Amino acid sequence: MQKTYYVYIMSSPSRTTYIGFTSNLERRVWEHKSKSSLKAHTRKYNEVMLVHIEEYPDPWSAIEREKVLKKWNRTRKHTLIEADNPDWLDLSADWP
Repeated sequence: MQKTYYVYIMSSPSRTTYIGFTSNLERRVWEHKSKSSLKAHTRKYNEVMLVHIEEYPDPWSAIEREKVLKKWNRTRKHTLIEADNPDWLDLSADWP
């Protein structure tokens, strides 16, 4: 079975974003929501809503995409999110 890798964007209610990469999306989102992540940025800005997900078949593609997205300005990131999630809904709201 092939593993899937994810680039994801978390958002705060005020639309501050955090871009990350993981091979276990459910666990990583739970870490954001439970604030168990050790990153000060995540704790400070309260990015607890999953608003964008991209899937990749290998870690190298996902890491490269994460680096590209992190260089984008706020407007471009928001445009990407709104292309598939115009209401900025939490895509993980129904997860256990």
